[in-house]
Amino acid sequence: MSKHRELILEIIKSSGHMTADEIYMKAKQIRPSIAIGTVYRNLGLMTEAREIRRIFVPNAPDRFDSFTNPHEHLFCQNCRTLSDISINNLKDYLEKQTGVKIIGYDLNLKYICSECRKKEETKEQI
Repeated sequence: MSKHRELILEIIKSSGHMTADEIYMKAKQIRPSIAIGTVYRNLGLMTEAREIRRIFVPNAPDRFDSFTNPHEHLFCQNCRTLSDISINNLKDYLEKQTGVKIIGYDLNLKYICSECRKKEETKEQI
């Protein structure tokens, strides 16, 4: 694994669901000579090699996850925070309902997190 690839993977592992630009900015702090094209190219290669997982977020930049096992995500509509969740036996349930063998899926559940709900409640009280 190249030194750039190792750096990108370490950033993703330590920082959670970052965008490519956020990964680039963090990588640049550590290795100032790294180019944005290098980050994008390596993210693509790492996704293809299943070393990381690309998370498609509607109307927002994709995010990257180091946890590649099947799992789902919660996406806060307000603050745009992305969190891992796991729904037990979801793949089995989907296969039973559809009658087909599921080889993979991406599930992002949209919600409003507790912090954003508290902020909304505070605004309503004013």
